[in-house]
Amino acid sequence: MNKVKAAMKKNTMLFVLVIVTVLFQILITINGKGSMFAPTNVSNLIMQNSYVVILATGMLLCILTGGNIDLSVGSIVALVGAVSGILIVNMQVNIYVAMIACLAVGLAIGIWQGFWIAYMNIPPFLVTLSGMLVWRGLATVLLNGTTISPYPDNYLKYFTSYISGGDANSTLIISLVIGAVCCVVMFAISLYAQAKKRRKGYETGNTTMLIIKQAIIAVVIMAACYLLGKNKGIPVVLILLAIVVLVYDYLTTRTVPGRHLYALGGNAKATQLSGIDTRKIMFGAYVNMAFLSAVAALVCVARFNSAAPSAGTNYEMDAIGACFIGGASAYGGTGAVIGAIFMGILNNGMSILGIDANWQKMIKGLVLLFAVVFDVVSKKRSKS
Repeated sequence: MNKVKAAMKKNTMLFVLVIVTVLFQILITINGKGSMFAPTNVSNLIMQNSYVVILATGMLLCILTGGNIDLSVGSIVALVGAVSGILIVNMQVNIYVAMIACLAVGLAIGIWQGFWIAYMNIPPFLVTLSGMLVWRGLATVLLNGTTISPYPDNYLKYFTSYISGGDANSTLIISLVIGAVCCVVMFAISLYAQAKKRRKGYETGNTTMLIIKQAIIAVVIMAACYLLGKNKGIPVVLILLAIVVLVYDYLTTRTVPGRHLYALGGNAKATQLSGIDTRKIMFGAYVNMAFLSAVAALVCVARFNSAAPSAGTNYEMDAIGACFIGGASAYGGTGAVIGAIFMGILNNGMSILGIDANWQKMIKGLVLLFAVVFDVVSKKRSKS
């Protein structure tokens, strides 16, 4: 019973996510609006919220440095989007060269902001607030207040296409095979990781609980692949999201720089006195955030098939909200992906129900507040 309670406490947000999803499904069904689990809706959920996952992954690293955030990510998305529109649409530059140039712009912005934050000790809030204004203004100037569209098909295919077969049955089979392969690989990696810990004498969880957890994850993955297969197939952008999440999960949990991020967030002074270059860690976190903002920009312009000065508005709020809702407190933590999915379900569910945009903002704000309050109260109880 104690193990069950510990597992429930550790995965609180997962249970909340399930409850909210079921609640939306009931409300949508009652109001005759269709279903949350309609194949088309599941596919749209991934496409519409892909930027949240990417930005939340980068924002998590900023938060781990001690509760810092980046307010400029939405404006960076707009600026990089403007650069991509000028290069790809107006100048018809090779799309690969253009994408590399856009990523380079993101890195340059990150280096600029990271320098002031890490080496000049200017508070991240002020530097990124300045960036939010500067990059948005620059994007508007570059676009001259207009929208650039449409993007060529050879660019759109990398972010808006699907992995599918020649017909509906082939598409479904391909989606299920990909899902099954992912489940087998995840299960094998989990067992290998547990066996490796035991060989080194580390404390490990119960194998039965691990198998049950992996079985539940497998059911969710296969159900998602089935629904996607019933639509157009697995979105290509989902592969990009999986790569981003896996790379940064490995970085934060299994590398020395990842451990340094947690150490900096836990006690910056002690980390510095132990010989770790805290300035380098802070610099890297903000360079990385700007780089991922550039990646998100490439995804967003493909989704909207246009570059606009208003692109990326309030994206920073979605990323910050996803991190804190998912359990990434100001003192370290994980859950940005869960938070991003939660934000996506919230946005999608309220949109299907036809809730006014102003009410949606109020609800999202209250959800964020309650998530932070829950996090703070939980930590106080664990300390006591």
